[in-house]
Amino acid sequence: MGRVYKAEFRDEAVRLALSSGLSRERIAQDLGIGCSTLKTWIREARKADTVMTDTTDHTTLLRENERLRRENLLLREERELLKKATQFFASQRS
Repeated sequence: MGRVYKAEFRDEAVRLALSSGLSRERIAQDLGIGCSTLKTWIREARKADTVMTDTTDHTTLLRENERLRRENLLLREERELLKKATQFFASQRS
């Protein structure tokens, strides 16, 4: 028998798959589920008509996702810079 997932987890996975802009394979991998499982959940959600249909919400989510990706990139660059600075100052003490 396969794993049983909570409804909230399934709903969030479907929402991510439909609004994040990432591939379904990537989302399934990130969530630790099978791609076929995610596709089944999406199909079931569409049949039940529980999928977000308001394009304004969809557009807003896409914009927010893009903003967070840019912010994440900036934070990674800052972290790398701080690592290099730490190494530089540590080498100056010797």
